[in-house]
Amino acid sequence: MPKVLIVEDDEVIARGMSDQLAAAGFDAVRVEAGRTALARLRYERPDVCVLDLMIPEVDGWHVIETARAEGIGTPIVVVSARGTEHDRVHALEIGADDYLVKPFSMKELVARVQAAARRGSRPADVRPGEPIEIEELRIDPREVEAYVDGEPAGLTATEFRLLYALALERGRVVSRDELLQKIWGRRESHRDRTVDVFVRRLREKIDRRASRHTFVQTRYGVGYRLEAVPRDT
Repeated sequence: MPKVLIVEDDEVIARGMSDQLAAAGFDAVRVEAGRTALARLRYERPDVCVLDLMIPEVDGWHVIETARAEGIGTPIVVVSARGTEHDRVHALEIGADDYLVKPFSMKELVARVQAAARRGSRPADVRPGEPIEIEELRIDPREVEAYVDGEPAGLTATEFRLLYALALERGRVVSRDELLQKIWGRRESHRDRTVDVFVRRLREKIDRRASRHTFVQTRYGVGYRLEAVPRDT
């Protein structure tokens, strides 16, 4: 039974999320404060974390940044009343995997958590494949990791799935909507920048480190493709 850590200081909301996720087959555990959440993430490694941003002790931003800095790869689904584009993008940039703005339907929460659990705990989707090598980039589905010039890129599960999805379509432009459906299990909505944020993270971990090529290419207004393009000399 996949374990979900719910970090929410509103007892009514937390109980509602816990009941809905338990009904969907999850082992839901509730905590109220940021330090407790970090301890649970460190020592229990739940399959998914549902995280409010405005919580006691240390806020959700700090929880995300600390978890990622410590190499904790648990998928994090933010649930927050803070719904500005800046808040959503910033949370994704520092390491969140998804973002739901309150109020939201419990049905949608369950769907987002199910998708996050699949991303974080089901690398079997890609393990049968052989490693893909493109110039100095090696994408190894058996290890759920990419290597740049022989060094691990340190990808999260979601980042790897996005890279691997592009690699399987090597040379073809894949639309944002197609990537959202494949990786996050939802359709593109107005001003949804999730894919763009994760592509930027891939570029920071792969393109900026690669010695001779860039790999994640943009087709403006359409989407992205994976192709080795020599750096300008």
